[in-house]
Amino acid sequence: MAANTRRLIVLGSTGSIGRQTLDVVEHLSTIARSQGERTPIEIVGLAAGSRAADLSAQASAHGVTHVALSNAESDALPAGLTAFTGDDAAERLVREVEADIVMAAVVGAAGLPATLAAVELGRDVALANKETLVAAGGLVVPAAERTGSRLLPVDSEHSALWQCLHAIAGPEQAPPMRPPSHVSRLVLTASGGPFRTATADEVYNATPEQALAHPTWNMGPKVTIDCASLTNKALEVIEAHWLFGFGSDRLGVLVHPQSIVHSLIETIDGSVLAQLGISDMRLPIQFALTHPDRSPGHTPRLDLASLARLDFEEPDERRFPALALARWVIDQGGTAGAIFNAANEAAVEAFIDGRIPFGRIGELTRDACDAIAPAPLAALGDALDADRRARQHVREAMLAAGSR
Repeated sequence: MAANTRRLIVLGSTGSIGRQTLDVVEHLSTIARSQGERTPIEIVGLAAGSRAADLSAQASAHGVTHVALSNAESDALPAGLTAFTGDDAAERLVREVEADIVMAAVVGAAGLPATLAAVELGRDVALANKETLVAAGGLVVPAAERTGSRLLPVDSEHSALWQCLHAIAGPEQAPPMRPPSHVSRLVLTASGGPFRTATADEVYNATPEQALAHPTWNMGPKVTIDCASLTNKALEVIEAHWLFGFGSDRLGVLVHPQSIVHSLIETIDGSVLAQLGISDMRLPIQFALTHPDRSPGHTPRLDLASLARLDFEEPDERRFPALALARWVIDQGGTAGAIFNAANEAAVEAFIDGRIPFGRIGELTRDACDAIAPAPLAALGDALDADRRARQHVREAMLAAGSR
């Protein structure tokens, strides 16, 4: 293996971010081959949930021999693969296969144990799973500081903040970071989702089909629903707190329907630095995988001359209450993030199944946050226990409502 080749494990390889990660790796390999060089990234492990056929095809295409499948038996995979199966399959893959970087792209809290394992081993983590820091930032960030693991943000908004902070802190800096003294505030942008101009009643009674019709990004159903409620932005605000060390009073959100400005930073002298780009997740994925270097991209270039306008507006927290809960999570600390995240996941699942209207997602999440007191976060079990309690609270609240 060439000295500059980094070994990569992809968690959630059959999902949207996972597939785009494999696309970026193949693109970088094509560039290297055209220059007579070895590939800069070698994929050494792939993990998925239950898509055995897709996982097998990916392993074959990329020459991967070690895979993890959490919701299927190993006999669903062809011979010749070393397969980890069961609930802890991804974590065992991370612990038993040597790697330099782990792409954490499992949706929801399910990816937390494997991601924390990668951090504990001192491996760099390309972080596409925001729930990891939301639920357990108080464990993950201290562990990263202790082991030297870098948390390389893949979300377009956090990647944008990171790139803007390069101008202040230097290109070698990577999260977890402390706030640069010259930066006063971080502002994340949100497209506003499909309900940006809808009335409160229209938002509350929206159907899954309406909520899944995102105007800008092509994502999985859970993330798309979160974008429609701006819960995804709330999760990102909490994640930004852990990545960059800013308090809730120094983190803001602006609705920007064109999704061209991905985030911006405000400096103490009044300057504003922003990162602009097209809406394509392969851009932040590639930046995380190649940092601190940049390589030629294979996405369309942003044509500034073709942009008629760039609009910005304050989010309406009456229609989208998740943003206020994000500030509560940051200020409370402990298991507050695990409670918020798990309650939302349970409510979103109920909405997708047609059991509740869209507006009940925020109500059930807020009720769980009100009912369950945050506790200190000393170990992974504390986060998992809070997760369990929040999901149970949502289930019981729906049962009580159905009995009335």
